[in-house]
Amino acid sequence: MKNENSRPLHHWVSICAAALGLASCAATPVAENPVAGEEFNYGVMVMAHGGSAEWNAHLAAAVEPLQRNYPVEMALGMADAGSIEEAVRRLESRGVNHVGVVRVFVSGESWYDRTLQILGVRNGAPPRPDQERLEEIRANMRMPMGFWKVDTDLAFHVSVDGLADAAEIDEVMTSRIRGLSSDPENEVAVVIAHGPGDDAENQRWLEKIAQRTRGAGEQLGLREMRVFTLREDWPEKRREAEQEIRAYIEQANTQGLTPIVVPFRLQGFGPYERVLEELDYRADGLGLLPHSNVALWVSRQAERLQSEAVGHHEKLTAIP
Repeated sequence: MKNENSRPLHHWVSICAAALGLASCAATPVAENPVAGEEFNYGVMVMAHGGSAEWNAHLAAAVEPLQRNYPVEMALGMADAGSIEEAVRRLESRGVNHVGVVRVFVSGESWYDRTLQILGVRNGAPPRPDQERLEEIRANMRMPMGFWKVDTDLAFHVSVDGLADAAEIDEVMTSRIRGLSSDPENEVAVVIAHGPGDDAENQRWLEKIAQRTRGAGEQLGLREMRVFTLREDWPEKRREAEQEIRAYIEQANTQGLTPIVVPFRLQGFGPYERVLEELDYRADGLGLLPHSNVALWVSRQAERLQSEAVGHHEKLTAIP
């Protein structure tokens, strides 16, 4: 592997500290809580997986522009009720009554129903356990994934799309591949994403990500573009995926082609260096972040949800 990435992180880490230190599309609103004559106050909750300090720093940089226009709080994790509830309480303390929930995941399907249940948009989440029981549950979790209904009067407007649905990401993929390409006629692009366990959902991932990379193929003239999912959390499916990915890269090598490996994940190269060990390919280790188009997409999601929230608020608070 040839790694082309040598960017310093101090800038992103400083932004991360500021953003995470905040007081820390279609959508579906919750029950009609606002009352007649109540002032409209909109804030944003950004949901994302989260990860290392570097991961969080790049996310914080993408979220930072929102702070110029709205109260913003983050809820990191795989739709963890604890993280979501903490963000809700901070937004409540800042006088917000409508919240646009911008879900920054590759797939809009990821934890969507679970999030709606936690926020009370849909039924299905149990009440919050008492503290003793909560600590017992968390002790048995590899990472926090609390599941309960958050008790709040806030109205939520939840984003549906993921980054794989976003036209803004086309340019991210094009720029990543362009930065690694030197002889396109003799190169193939290998795009790898995390992937889900369900086969039908996995096929939707592949089709959507292929749409995001189509423009790069047309503009750059590479020999071929291929999209794979590693199915990272499902051992048997992962083994099959690893074999398929490695076989493709090995075949490209035997044909005298250079594989360019680009991760379709929010930040970083994930486990791919280990998966592709001893293979010959070119990569820079960059995910979708850092790139200004991710921040642009996040901002547009927040704006769309604000427009929906305004209309919803006017409808609910109209005085007969």
